[in-house]
Amino acid sequence: MTPAFVTMQRESAICFPFLGSWTINPPAYITVFGRNIYLYGILIALGFVLAIAVCARIAPKFGISADSFYDLAIWMIPMTILGARLYFVAFRWDYYAAHPAEIFAVWEGGLAIYGGIIAGFLTCWVFCRVKKISFPAMLDVLAFGILIGQILGRWGNFFNREAFGAETDIFCRMGLISPDGSVIYVHPTFLYESLWNLVGLIFLTLFVKMGKRRYDGHCILIYFFWYGLGRAWIEGLRTDSLYIGTTGIRVSQLLSIVLVLVSGTLLFLNRNNHSLQERAQAQEEAQNGKN
Repeated sequence: MTPAFVTMQRESAICFPFLGSWTINPPAYITVFGRNIYLYGILIALGFVLAIAVCARIAPKFGISADSFYDLAIWMIPMTILGARLYFVAFRWDYYAAHPAEIFAVWEGGLAIYGGIIAGFLTCWVFCRVKKISFPAMLDVLAFGILIGQILGRWGNFFNREAFGAETDIFCRMGLISPDGSVIYVHPTFLYESLWNLVGLIFLTLFVKMGKRRYDGHCILIYFFWYGLGRAWIEGLRTDSLYIGTTGIRVSQLLSIVLVLVSGTLLFLNRNNHSLQERAQAQEEAQNGKN
């Protein structure tokens, strides 16, 4: 990472040359009653609210009541935030060990999606075991919520002027104009990931609507494959990656590759599964035959 990237301040104006000569300089926070409320946090909260509303609405299509999903959300929201923050802190421990007061300063940014997914996955597993709900079916519902949260949450990086990529002259580059007037053109990786997830959400919505979902867990496997594929590429463009010690191996990129391999293998092995509708019909016919 070059010094120019390190010194880039949040007050930098932003421009996208392919959209014209205009610039925008949005604030990173708004002040309410003397307290600074970061737009990053507002977008994360909005993502949670919208994700919960959508998931509760579609849950019955997956054999799960809306009330059951709301009960899960009560536990999952704090656990995913905690997991995302602890994951981020763990891989930057040298800094946070010297600044322990900042460990839980999530309003400043610093949430790692994979930490949130891991914490949410474990919380969901325990909840489904206790409530005797299909864990794979619940994960299918959550796939939609995760995508919605990621689509909105990445725009928090835009307001914070963070999670951008290396310098580039690509047509869709983003310009960061520092107060002294100097400009750096970088990959807007937050935008890449937001759009990538939007395409994934549209695909999954059509996939389920067309009756292509063949088994519980089908949607979450598609999500893991799609997200892992995009993140493995996008992470390679970023300048603020979390690394495994001094190995130079990007944590998120490695996890993404593992996700693609594992989910891709499971999708391939399950490719001949009969659809849920076909199995339900077969079970009904078998029951009628017994009667």
